[in-house]
Amino acid sequence: MFANAFRTTTRRIASSTATRNSSRAASASVAQTLFRGHGGESASEATTGFFPILAAATAGCLGYAVHEQKEEKAECISPTDSAAQAVKEKFATYWPRNIMIIFGPPGAGKGTHGPKIEGMLGIPQLSTGDMLRAAVAAKTEVGLKAAAVMKAGGLVSDDIVIGIIRDRIREPDCKFGFILDGFPRTLVQAQELDKMLAEEGACVTKVVELQVPDEVLEERICGRWIHKKSGRSYHVKYAPPKSMKFDKSGNPIPESMKDDETGEPLMQRPDDTSSALVKRLKSYHGETVPILEHYKPNGVVATVNANQGMDGVWDEVLGALKRGGN
Repeated sequence: MFANAFRTTTRRIASSTATRNSSRAASASVAQTLFRGHGGESASEATTGFFPILAAATAGCLGYAVHEQKEEKAECISPTDSAAQAVKEKFATYWPRNIMIIFGPPGAGKGTHGPKIEGMLGIPQLSTGDMLRAAVAAKTEVGLKAAAVMKAGGLVSDDIVIGIIRDRIREPDCKFGFILDGFPRTLVQAQELDKMLAEEGACVTKVVELQVPDEVLEERICGRWIHKKSGRSYHVKYAPPKSMKFDKSGNPIPESMKDDETGEPLMQRPDDTSSALVKRLKSYHGETVPILEHYKPNGVVATVNANQGMDGVWDEVLGALKRGGN
C-alpha cells in the first residue's frame, strides 16, 4: 500500500512539474511570436511595449498550471501561434485600443506621417471622405441616407458621419485601434464622437497636432501637385517629379508634371492657391483650437513641430505616440 501511494504521489509531482515547464515555455513562445512583428525594436523596447500582453499570458499560464488535469487545455499549452492569438484576443478585449486623431493645417504633413503611423502600429488610418464613399458604394443603411442627402445637394449631417464611423470601426482591422484623419472638425463633432466611442466602451487615447507657421505653409501648399488616382503627392521644391521642366521664368511647365510610376499627368487642387489657403487656415485655427482644448484635460494631446526636416518630425511623432508623450 505504501509503495502504491508513493508511486501515485511521484506521478502527480512529475505531472505538476511538466505542466509548469510547459507553461513557462508557452509564455516564452508567446513573447517571441509577438516580438517578431516589431522589426527594428530592441528587446527592451519590445518588452516595454508588450508587457501588459506578456503579463496576461504569464498569469494565465501559472493559473492553469495548478488546475486539474482535465482543465489543461488552456491557450497557454496550445501551439505557439494559437497561444499568441489567444493573448492578442485578450489584449483587444480588455486593453484600451489606440484611438488617435491627427490634426494639422493644410500642408503640415498629415498625408506623409499618417501612413507611417499606420504602418508602424498596424492600425488603419480612416478618412471621412473615403469612409463616406465606401458606405455609399456598399449601400449600407447609413450610406443610403448619405447618398440621398448628397443627391439633393445637401450637406451630410454629423449624425450620418458618426454612424458611418461607427460601422467602420466595428470591422476586424480596427480591433486594436484606428487613426482618424479629417474628423472631428468642430467641437460638436468631437463631443458626438466621444459619446459614440463611450457606447462602444472606448475613448480617444491620443491627439497629435502637427504645428507649422502659416507663412511656411503657403510655399508648401502652392507648390504641391498630386496624382489623382493614387493620391501620391509631389512638390516643385521638396519632392519634384522626375519629369518636371521649367519655362524661361523658372516656373514649372504644367505639361511636364507627370507621375513617376505611371507617367500620367499630375494636377493641382483648386484650393491649393494663396487666396484659398488664407480662408482654409482661418477656418482650421477657428475650429481646431476648441477641439484641442476639449481633449487637453484628458492628458492625451501632444504637439509636434512639423516645421523641420522629415526625420526630426518623425522623431517627435514617435515621442508623442509613447504612453505619456506630449
